[in-house]
This record gives sequence, structure tokens and C-alpha cells, in this order.
Amino acid sequence: MRLLQAAPEAPENAVSIRAELLSGLSASPATIAPKYFYDALGSRLFAAITELPEYYLTRTEAEIFAEHQNAMAAALGLAATLVDLGAGNCEKAARLFSVLHVRRYVAVDISLHYLRESLENLQQKHPAIEMLGVGLDFSRSLHLPAEVGTEPRTLFYPGSSIGNFTPDEALAFLRQANAECCGGSLLIGVDLVKPVNVLEAAYDDPLGITAAFNRNLLRHLNRLAGTDFDIADWRHVAFFNGGESRIEMHLQALRDTTVSWAAGERRFAAAERIHTEHSYKWRSEDFAALLETAGFSRPRHWCDARGWFAVFAAQA
Repeated sequence: MRLLQAAPEAPENAVSIRAELLSGLSASPATIAPKYFYDALGSRLFAAITELPEYYLTRTEAEIFAEHQNAMAAALGLAATLVDLGAGNCEKAARLFSVLHVRRYVAVDISLHYLRESLENLQQKHPAIEMLGVGLDFSRSLHLPAEVGTEPRTLFYPGSSIGNFTPDEALAFLRQANAECCGGSLLIGVDLVKPVNVLEAAYDDPLGITAAFNRNLLRHLNRLAGTDFDIADWRHVAFFNGGESRIEMHLQALRDTTVSWAAGERRFAAAERIHTEHSYKWRSEDFAALLETAGFSRPRHWCDARGWFAVFAAQA
């Protein structure tokens, strides 16, 4: 097992992260990228979200993989290297090792520290598979380091995280993914359009776990950017924007408040919002067309019985 930091090392990265966060906070409207949800507590809260009955995405995708993994393997073809984008705890990819005959596993995540423990545990279970962990913020640019090699690869991007990109951003990302496949293939999870009440419940559950997940972002921002957010001043807002075909999550000020940091401040009026996430929902035919525009060929997909979620396979 090897670990490779493809992003800047910690001191430089901290400066870059602070600048990015404060730029978004100073914008109008204010925004914070959803990748900053995932500090240690945020990751645990998201794990709790996936257990909620309202949050259909994780278990529905898992059902599709369980039912159709052999057909997926046939559609993907032979590529001994599996590149897992946003690997996290690596569990989703590990379920595919045997059916895809993986000999080399490349786990890519923004947090190399988080990958270390996951890969150490995984290597013990699969000692014959070569493993490489890559610390990389691929939401900015997907260019894998030379150590990954040049042989054909299967890029694996589950969980419908492609929804965090606008359609134009998704096309640019998929074009980069096409190049990074090196003639291999792509396996990607996509959340589909469905009744609004189902969508909104998945992002605003009655227990308030998603609200805690969203508000915890402010604690993380305080640590990363030196801001002084008071969580009590903010509430979670989530709704489906039909015109854009996306779920939006925001943090809304409950009262007039001022947020300060070392070199500045931002005043928020009551009811003003910070946009923290959008998650686009696709129609299967539109996403297949997007893959083809990005240069992929022979896209096919598998859905659950309700048609709520899809997993696509395509050749680079």
C-alpha cells in the first residue's frame, strides 16, 4: 500500500482553502462548497443520514449493484485497475473487487489522512491487490498522477456525487474522466428525477440529521477560515428547484448577524442565505446523451424497480 499527496502539502493547502472559503463567503449570494461538509463529525453525520428511511440514495444504489454487478462487469470489459473517485471508507469499491477481477486499486479522496486507515484495513483483507491512495481535490481538476500508470482503467464514481456539478461542470468533468480512463471505462451512479416530496424528504429529514450535517459546516468553516459563526443564528433549508432540476441546500440567517475573520467581516440580514449544496437530478436519457457528448461510447444503465436511481457504464 502506498499513499501519494497529489494536492499541495498541508501549509500551502491551508492557505488555499482559507482563500477559497472566504471568497465564497464574501460573494453575493454567499456560497460554501459541499466538499467542506466532511470533517470528522460531518462524515459521521453523513453516515447517519444514509441510515435514514427517507434517504433512499445509498441503499437504492447498493441494491442495483447487488442485482446487476455481473452485467456491469460484462459491459465494462477487462481493466485490472479500479480508480475509486471520492473513495471515503472504500466499502463500495471493495464489493466489486471479485466481480471486476481487480488487481490494482487506486483510492482517490480529498483527505489522504482519512484514506490511510481505510486502505490499511482493506489491504489486510485483500493482500494480493496492489493499493495506492491519492490525496486529490478532483472537483477542481481530474488529473491523476503518473504513479497511477497508463494502462486502461475503470473509473468508479458512485453515490450520485456527479449531481454536485452543474450540467456544464459535469460535462467538463466527464471529458476529463474520459481522458483519465486511458481507453478503459466509467461506472457512475446518477440520481434521477422523481416526486418532489420524495426528494425533499431525503434532504430535510424529520429527525434533523441533515440539518445538523448542514449546520456543522459552519463549525468546520470556523476552524478552516478563522470565522466566528454562531450556529444558533442559522437554520437548515432544503427544497427542489424544478426549473434547474436540482435539490438546493442553504443555511438561512435567523436574525441580522455579522460574521468576522482576521481581515474582514460579512453582514447577513435576517433570512439571507448561504448556498451550501446543489444536487442535480437527471433523466436517464439526458445523462446518456451527456456521456456521449463527453466522448464515451455505448452507455448503458441499470435502475431500481421504481426508476429512482441509475448506475451507468460506458466505454472511454
